[in-house]
Amino acid sequence: MFRPHVTVATIVHAKDKFLVVEEWVNGKPTWNQPAGHLEADESLLAAAERELFEETGIRGKPEKLIKIHQWIAPDKTPFIRFLFSLELPEICETHPQDSDISGCHWVTAQDILSSDCLRSPLVAQSIHTFLEGVTYPLEVLNAFGEHYQ
Repeated sequence: MFRPHVTVATIVHAKDKFLVVEEWVNGKPTWNQPAGHLEADESLLAAAERELFEETGIRGKPEKLIKIHQWIAPDKTPFIRFLFSLELPEICETHPQDSDISGCHWVTAQDILSSDCLRSPLVAQSIHTFLEGVTYPLEVLNAFGEHYQ
């Protein structure tokens, strides 16, 4: 049976800057949007909110759905990634709660698009998608049933 990894990611944008989280993978720093796996009994929005807090210390709720990406990683792991956005009025301090995150950086779109330390091609693709300006209301998503947070 096909069992893709379901993940969420949030593009955090403020004052023409984007927030990236840095973690070390195979001895190298890598950048990603605040992102992670969906947990059991958790809605997609709750997962995005949780991952945002764990990886940045920011308490915020996604405002829009940007895209749903289906991707197969080089190691053949299949992913379905729900990409959200959060617009902040100001650049803010970050305080990662997750020990795997070594820091957070506010950078330009060009910094991301020209970086050679992206966690996956989806990081740059997500910026391209954000810049296109097409979004969807969160109401297109629904966690049906009483078990979801």
